[in-house]
Amino acid sequence: MPGTGKKFDVSLVTPEGAVYEGEIEMIVVPGQIGEIGVLARHAPLIATLKAGSTRIHLTGGDVQEYATGPGFFQVLRDRAIALVDDAVEASQIDDVRAREQLEAAQRELDAIDAGESTADRWQVEQRLKHAENQLAVVGRSSHAAAPPPPRQVPRNR
Repeated sequence: MPGTGKKFDVSLVTPEGAVYEGEIEMIVVPGQIGEIGVLARHAPLIATLKAGSTRIHLTGGDVQEYATGPGFFQVLRDRAIALVDDAVEASQIDDVRAREQLEAAQRELDAIDAGESTADRWQVEQRLKHAENQLAVVGRSSHAAAPPPPRQVPRNR
């Protein structure tokens, strides 16, 4: 659990470069089948990620939240790396701009469905998901309490 003082290295990386690098106490990433919480000395792991919220728990209880796109996650020894197609820190998300992007993508999808546009449906759907993800993260981060950490599963000793 955060607050144990045990730290490990983490990198959150997009095609443009590192968004975050440093020592942390815990990271929570949006795995394809649910959230994955990782603490120091975690077992090796490789997972695919879906678009969602990535939360980095820093020393002292501070949490940095990012709206992240799909990608991959690897844990090896005391190092974790999340390779994602996009990452925007929650405090940097422009709510109005994200809503405009969402509405524009929805209009474009409607035009594709009506045969009025030859735009690539997959790319438009990705723009739509990205805008929805940003709005979900900014909505969550505007609340007073952060989401709880994932439940820890007891291990047999």
